[in-house]
Amino acid sequence: MSRQNVEADRAEAARRVSRYHRQIILPELGLAGQRALSASRVLVVGAGALGSAAALYLAAAGVGTIGIADGDRVDLSNLHRQVLHGTGDIGRLKTASAKDRLAALNPEVDVVEHPAYLDSASVMDVMAAYDVVVDGSDSFAARYLVNDAAVMLGKPLVSAAILRFEGQLMVFRPGAGCYRCVFPEPPPAGTVPSCAEAGVLGAVAGVLGSAQAVEALKLLGRMGEPMVGRLGLYDAWTGRWQQVQVARDPACAVCGDHPTITAPIDYDSWCGVPAPQAASRAREVSVAEAQRLLDEGVRFLDVRPEAEYVRGHIPGAVCVGPDAAPATGDAAVVCVCLQGIRSAGVAARLESEGRSAVSLAGGLLAWARAGLPWEGRL
Repeated sequence: MSRQNVEADRAEAARRVSRYHRQIILPELGLAGQRALSASRVLVVGAGALGSAAALYLAAAGVGTIGIADGDRVDLSNLHRQVLHGTGDIGRLKTASAKDRLAALNPEVDVVEHPAYLDSASVMDVMAAYDVVVDGSDSFAARYLVNDAAVMLGKPLVSAAILRFEGQLMVFRPGAGCYRCVFPEPPPAGTVPSCAEAGVLGAVAGVLGSAQAVEALKLLGRMGEPMVGRLGLYDAWTGRWQQVQVARDPACAVCGDHPTITAPIDYDSWCGVPAPQAASRAREVSVAEAQRLLDEGVRFLDVRPEAEYVRGHIPGAVCVGPDAAPATGDAAVVCVCLQGIRSAGVAARLESEGRSAVSLAGGLLAWARAGLPWEGRL
């Protein structure tokens, strides 16, 4: 090797040490730990809110290979919380936008795009190539899919979820429990609103996504005490973290002593996600028409869970929950929820069961924006 090449190698090594110097000097990590990070491979499932913060900090820390799995494209409504993407990325695949952003942050990191939603046919092949999986998905079907594949492949999993001002965080190591041990069954379809329905404070995603990156780095660098066996609950409203002890369930269907699920299943069906072709919509009414109907004494049915209803609702609306059953008689009803999504589904079902039902277009958000009577707060 020529002297010029030796000097170039030394300069490159010095540059790398300079980039990561503040974490290399941590005795718990050191140069050996940094080399371990550089040789590691992490899959980030979802390039949305959680995945944005997690991927940025993993790349900044020098994780050698970061896979990004997501089939979505950047939308304007994403940008208040999905900080991987910018206004100029609207319409682009999130994996492509993420790759460009991470490369700009740290060109030493190899970013691998998986530009499709993981499913039962692809998840095992994709996840097999990585050391740790960081799950930033936003549906129960995806969380169970990723969890089950991680158990079957023996991969550590860092899982998080967010909604409104709250978040939760868990770490699962092979043999030490899984997501199903804590949540054996998904909630009934429609009972838990999505962020699109209930909203989310963007910075909450930053807190939980950053915490996911911390936990992944602890696993890769073999340092600290990863949150295995603990469920972390974050409440941004009060600024408090709580921890709940969780344990492996010997009867778990996936990681238990006698597992009954040994290969990925149809998670959409299992979680009660309706097939697209089966979806139906009820007739919607505008805020002005709904106000007229309320003044005329038409019954309003609030189809949200009681915990949402008590925070704020239309005066006189009756909380019936998402499983509202048709009452006797032919009187019409107006179904309402936060954005008019869940209420449309309930109204369509009531219509199919012989009840006259309509849904408030735009939901309670549209009602509140119109300055109409309201009890409580959104």
